[in-house]
Amino acid sequence: MTIRFGCSDGDGIEVVDPVERHQYVLGTPNPVDPVSVGTDEFRFPVDAAVSFRTSSLTLPTVVPIYVRDTDGTMLAHVTPSDSLTLPDGEYAVELCTPIKMYLRVSSELTVDRTNQCIDFGGETTISLGSRSHHEHPAGTITVTDSVEDLMRAVSLFGSALKTTSPERAYPTLRGHPPTVELGDSFEAPDDIVAPETGIRIELPRERSYVHAAAPLAYYLCARVEPSSVPRIVTDSGFEHRLDTCEGVERELERVLRHVFFLDCLCRTEGLYQVDLHERRTVESTVDIDIDFEQLYELPADERLEAYLSIPYAELEPHQPEWKLVSHVAPTAQSAELLPFLVDDLAIVRTPTREEASTAPEIQVDAIEEFLRDGDEFTRSTASQPSSMEFVEPESADSVEQAWVGDGTPVGANKATIEAYRNRLSRTMADDDIDIVVVCNDAEMSEERDDIDQVYGSRDELPFDVRIHRSLTTDELAEVLREETEFLHYIGHIDDGGFECADGRLDARELEDVRVDAFLLNGCTSYEQGLSLIEAGAIGGIVTLSDVINSGAVRIGSTLARLLNGGFPLSVALEIARGESIVGCQYVVVGDGGLAIAQAESGAPFLCELQECETNDRYSITVRGFPTDRSGMGGLVIPYVSENNEYTLNSNSKLSFEVSKAEVIEFLQLEEMPVRLRHELRWSNEIPLYEL
Repeated sequence: MTIRFGCSDGDGIEVVDPVERHQYVLGTPNPVDPVSVGTDEFRFPVDAAVSFRTSSLTLPTVVPIYVRDTDGTMLAHVTPSDSLTLPDGEYAVELCTPIKMYLRVSSELTVDRTNQCIDFGGETTISLGSRSHHEHPAGTITVTDSVEDLMRAVSLFGSALKTTSPERAYPTLRGHPPTVELGDSFEAPDDIVAPETGIRIELPRERSYVHAAAPLAYYLCARVEPSSVPRIVTDSGFEHRLDTCEGVERELERVLRHVFFLDCLCRTEGLYQVDLHERRTVESTVDIDIDFEQLYELPADERLEAYLSIPYAELEPHQPEWKLVSHVAPTAQSAELLPFLVDDLAIVRTPTREEASTAPEIQVDAIEEFLRDGDEFTRSTASQPSSMEFVEPESADSVEQAWVGDGTPVGANKATIEAYRNRLSRTMADDDIDIVVVCNDAEMSEERDDIDQVYGSRDELPFDVRIHRSLTTDELAEVLREETEFLHYIGHIDDGGFECADGRLDARELEDVRVDAFLLNGCTSYEQGLSLIEAGAIGGIVTLSDVINSGAVRIGSTLARLLNGGFPLSVALEIARGESIVGCQYVVVGDGGLAIAQAESGAPFLCELQECETNDRYSITVRGFPTDRSGMGGLVIPYVSENNEYTLNSNSKLSFEVSKAEVIEFLQLEEMPVRLRHELRWSNEIPLYEL
């Protein structure tokens, strides 16, 4: 069982997802005694359920709430500016908290947004079910190095989808594809069967084409078959050619973006009939009459044909920013990484390799300039000529980029199969989120002091923070062997390893690392970080060359706050890079989508605040980010003013014009990063006189 329930320290019930390290507490007016019950009474899948008696529940954060009758018909969706009162009856209530929760209750029902309270009009029995977002692949497919075997494997990826309706655009209804491993013959478990949709993707026998088609084949539940003509076909005779002027790979990408976005718009006719910002925008600006209700009802193959009759160029300006573009070397070994990239619904491209002999040149003069100040120093013990071969992927319209193949990427994650496999073997945590800070150089204590007040500063999350100073090689090795969610290392690193009180610890000699994620904030920590991944870690942030101490302090402190706030590794680094001249020297290795904590509202936000020309009016731009828990297609609702519109979690174009009072109210909702006058600030630390 991946979900557990318990009584909180005060009055209330605590729901814990030990695999994803998430916790949420529902307050009650009196102590409760939860009893385990079956899960059959819940319409949506839940991992575990309990019942208890109470007269009300209080939520610690503002979240969307859906109310349905027992047949699943939506009666109301309650946004932050709404309240709701329903008469005595049987209700199913969905709470969009960081851990998915469902209530079944027979009573009257009042949702009071002023106090974040759900009142039942008197003591009654509540059934509470919850579901973890964590999912394991259903099995493993073995392939040889033949392209035909790869096609057969990719054709089975769609077995992980929980629906072929437009609701597949919700991340919780897309399961993890089966994993792939290389072997002597093709083998697939008998129970891995993809739904029959009547859709095929026909491609020449080129590995790069199959890689690029994998996310679309998964999303469409399409079979991939060899053909001399690259095209999408259906059993009804529909054909869509892929060999366009921009190439087969880019057309596969365009189709995925187009179909996914239209699914996001169409699904508002289904289980979640919400007011979606993107649909309103399309309906008010696009000169095409799109019948979303009719599209929703069509079978999968007919819906695809109808989607592709809508010009891509009409909808492209309104599409959300994609979460991940991955540059994957067309080798047989890359097949093992495909399921993990597809699980993220990543765009897959063949790398266009642009090599560079050194780390980003923009840093060199800046470092020399800073070092002229006698108080400055780098975090290396000696000048270190780099032996790394740097590559720079082509730019992409995405939140993150990943590089799969040889070379050290600049501006992209270095993805490795070891990282993703380590994540699959991640075990349940029986206690708090463990964070370890190691400062192995007294001259760098400023960063240690800064982050000491950051990690574990959120009372609603179960953090255990330990700080170590001047560890020996044996002591640091022991720290790395202990099960820990995050390691923040501050100190010198060189080709020989981590500088310790009695010598150097070389991570290449370690065989059992149990740290999930890390920040190695020292010079040229890339190779040591990769070694930690190979020995058991999942993901981390490292440096490509020398970093100035003051710049490293600023980057380290900023990353600590972002990671503590629920931002994934890659997104946290992308935001933090702009805070220091050495920002471009940092890169993610392993799984960049890993987050060590949950965001307060379930999804991390970056807010940009600007004064309008009108007195006391402000423009607020709210940008959400998909995470490992809530991937592409998740919904968020910015709690700005009287806004009742939902938006996709990767929409970076949502802006509001509000009064000063509304700005103050918004900034008090939760701690979040805010760009104010081009400077990264924190919402709970902006004094009113600066507004």
